[in-house]
Amino acid sequence: MSATKSNGKQNVTISLDKQTIRKAKIIAARRSTSISGLLAHQIEILVGDEEAYERAERQALTLLDQGFHLGTVVRVSRDELHER
Repeated sequence: MSATKSNGKQNVTISLDKQTIRKAKIIAARRSTSISGLLAHQIEILVGDEEAYERAERQALTLLDQGFHLGTVVRVSRDELHER
């Protein structure tokens, strides 16, 4: 990787086969961008999705730890439930 640029971005080098590069150029052209722009956008989406998943997972685990009040009231004791 190269040195960090003043805008906070950094270059990354990848290797792709020629046919993939050719197809990527076509897709990038259809979207009025470059292969670099296309890849950057897709990686940003991937990172955002991953962060959203992790945030949702943390929230779900917090809810599970807190438990859920389902509005029921237990009117019998544990001993009464387990009488034989």
